[in-house]
Amino acid sequence: MTIKITSRAGARTMAWRSSAVLAAGVLTLAACSGDNGAAPEEEPEATGSATADGSSEAAEDQAEIRFSWWGSDERHTLTQEVIDLFMEKNPDITVVPDYTDWGGYWDKLATTVAGGDTPDVMTQEERYLTDYANRGVVGDLAALGLDTSMIDPSVIQSGTIDGKLAGVATGINAYAIVADPQIFEEAGVEMPDDTTWTWDDFVSISTEISDALGDDVYGVQDYGGNEAGFNIYARQHGESLYTEEGTLGYEDATLEAWWQHLVDLREAGAMPDGARSVEIAEGGPEQSLLGTNTGAMGMWWTNQLGAISAAAGRDLVLLRLPGESESERTGMYFKPAMFYSVAADTEYPEAATAFVDFLINDPEAGALILSDRGLNANTDVREAVSSQLDPLEQQAAEFLAALESEIVDGPPAPPNGAADVPEIAGRINEQVLFDTVSPAEAAAQFTSEASSAIGQ
Repeated sequence: MTIKITSRAGARTMAWRSSAVLAAGVLTLAACSGDNGAAPEEEPEATGSATADGSSEAAEDQAEIRFSWWGSDERHTLTQEVIDLFMEKNPDITVVPDYTDWGGYWDKLATTVAGGDTPDVMTQEERYLTDYANRGVVGDLAALGLDTSMIDPSVIQSGTIDGKLAGVATGINAYAIVADPQIFEEAGVEMPDDTTWTWDDFVSISTEISDALGDDVYGVQDYGGNEAGFNIYARQHGESLYTEEGTLGYEDATLEAWWQHLVDLREAGAMPDGARSVEIAEGGPEQSLLGTNTGAMGMWWTNQLGAISAAAGRDLVLLRLPGESESERTGMYFKPAMFYSVAADTEYPEAATAFVDFLINDPEAGALILSDRGLNANTDVREAVSSQLDPLEQQAAEFLAALESEIVDGPPAPPNGAADVPEIAGRINEQVLFDTVSPAEAAAQFTSEASSAIGQ
């Protein structure tokens, strides 16, 4: 059987109304997309393998599938190498790439789906997966027989919607504390035991560092606008940002307490004021407190450790978020960097599933992909390629491995409309930073706007 993936730029059409929703929030998702490369200025022409006789139609014993993804030129080149290896091992399957940059991916995917030209295998992101699953665009990978035996059950759970495996993780990250041991040492403050520290400890340590080093160095950077951090905090208290039913799953008092920690840090001088915090956030990892050697801690995804360390000019370390042993349960979780999904209407379900199986379960594929799409979700493959990772990626892999026994479960896939929530969280967080609203008012406002966004 041969799988053939062909590129279709496709004219823009009057796509279903939710295509606009799918396109929303693109910039806010970039940090967790796992794509560190610059987007090409123009959508490149995809290249693919032709059939043996040079015709555009596959032979009877061949399968033709299309694989779509987003990313930089570097990712496109790497993915073509992976595709070539798969076709070498599966000569009866032809895979032709269909790729674009991150900014144009969701409009393009929405248009092709609306036109009845869904890619056989497609890359998905968590905030959009539920919509495609609910509309029957993606198939059930479990029913298709995909081998997920070496993927953590909590990761499988994150791609499961209404009992069906709508997407399998390309790789995983975790939201964590990135810390600078040198600043701790300069401040005369011991590094915390991240298996036992509490949120009060976190505030106290951040304040102690700021007091010791003066006005130009802070204990921590603002983190209040990232909903992933609050989700961990809520999970620690037996709640969650979203429920399995697609509703909000926390009490306003919990969100109020989350923002109160932020106010306490700012008032203690342990983090910059509102204006400075907004300016720093706009600069990304390179202009962060950690990246400029002016802060001891920040909350980032584990796949950002390398970029921040490079900006800092020294090695940084990963720590668990505070409170993991403080309340009802642990809250940290493995976040799929992206998902692979198979079209429900693909002409070649066996071939499409075989390709996805290769991407996540084949060690040779893993040796090519390495950390490009997050650290491999298959624990065997991750271990097999660990020696090829750079030292900071190895640190991240070891950090994730240490979390495996502590993670209770994975959060449910975000509901329809969740792509709007990061903007809501960021905007209200700025109001908290500038004292425009109190933590209690911010919690009530967020709940109201987020409820409307997800149609609750």
